[in-house]
Amino acid sequence: MNFQELNYALSIARYQNLTKAAEELYISQPTLSKCLQKLEREMGGKLFSRSGNTYVPTYLGRRYLEYARKVLALNQDWERELKDMNACMDGELNIAFPLMRSSCMVPSIMKVFHKKYPGVRVNFMEEAHAIQEKLLLNDELDFGIFNETRPHPKLSYETLLREEILLVMPPDHPMAGRGMKRSEMKHLWMDLRLLEKEEFILHFPDQTTGQLALELFETWGIKPQVSVRTRNTETSVRLCMEGMGLCFVPETYIKNMRFDTPPACFSVGEKGVFSTLTIASRKGAYLPSYAQDFIKIAQEQL
Repeated sequence: MNFQELNYALSIARYQNLTKAAEELYISQPTLSKCLQKLEREMGGKLFSRSGNTYVPTYLGRRYLEYARKVLALNQDWERELKDMNACMDGELNIAFPLMRSSCMVPSIMKVFHKKYPGVRVNFMEEAHAIQEKLLLNDELDFGIFNETRPHPKLSYETLLREEILLVMPPDHPMAGRGMKRSEMKHLWMDLRLLEKEEFILHFPDQTTGQLALELFETWGIKPQVSVRTRNTETSVRLCMEGMGLCFVPETYIKNMRFDTPPACFSVGEKGVFSTLTIASRKGAYLPSYAQDFIKIAQEQL
């Protein structure tokens, strides 16, 4: 095994296509084909079965790729640790955020982080949860920031933020004055049963806020009238402020959005509705000191 061969095989597996893999590797397709043939001769069997232009890993190929990822991950960890030990302030971080989250989280974090580590380049990727996890396990990320998720055995998790999901409506809405004070809640509380005939702007059910909203409606026995569904939280708030319907929004967004006139925000549910953000990294992976500091800064800022 050498690193070049490992990267070649992983690229073919990623694209399942020799031409696309060659483009990523900046080599010609015939060169990559010859390298694959040589590697398969050394392995004593086929690493990929071919159907047309599609390359699918065989059992031997899947086992080879599993070890390839481990070898490259160990080498990556060593290079990072060596750079860290040499006290070099240069570096790179690759971080995945949930869709639409980075706009209300990154500015405050990076203002502090960049001042401390001006030589560290940070690459932010907004991805759906499944893609984040796939990238993380394929060692293409230092860590990912996830909404609530089922723990993965190969990942370590650390809580970043627990925030309330708020009901949002225009301040001049007829129901805006119906909120009630509750000693255990930071915001005025709204009885959802009063809003049974209102229209709502909701996230899709596969998004955390969308799922929590549907669970909330089910608990309170309400069949919501949904006028709009969107994946974009800021869009849902802007539509809400134009009178298109009420919406549910994580508190962080409201704090980081600018309004001429702020919306009316309410706690809902018996004890409020909350969502948790966690930072996930590969178990046993080495995180440079600046990566560890990024996590600490994120926790402090949020």
